[in-house]
Amino acid sequence: MKTSILLFTALLALLLAGCSSPSSRIAANREAFATYPAEVQAKIRAGEVAVGFTPEQVKMALGKPDRVYTRTTETGVSTIWVYRETSAGFGFGLGVAGYSGVSSSAGAGVGVETGSGGAVDDRLRVVFTAGRVTAIEKMTR
Repeated sequence: MKTSILLFTALLALLLAGCSSPSSRIAANREAFATYPAEVQAKIRAGEVAVGFTPEQVKMALGKPDRVYTRTTETGVSTIWVYRETSAGFGFGLGVAGYSGVSSSAGAGVGVETGSGGAVDDRLRVVFTAGRVTAIEKMTR
């Protein structure tokens, strides 16, 4: 039973990781990708962005942002896409219960969790002004 649960969890993690890679996003947007200059294509393949990128190019390189903010200042409006970093987590629980009285009964349950288990940090913030990347903020430790 334990082996089945661990195997299922590992397979699910691999499938989810494959769904969000630059390669799969490029494949889904092949026509648009083919129109980009070679240096833009290289950055997207590497999962990187640069000043001047469009929102479409950023999504292809990094995927959908985890959060979106709008910044309004005296000089105008900017949109900020935030990509977060979460620490991996794994949890396993087992519960057993029983009752004995006039009649008796027993029950058991098993639960597995593989979500984000810890701290969440902004790893990257991409600032758009007038439809183009104007700033990139990376977290350094």
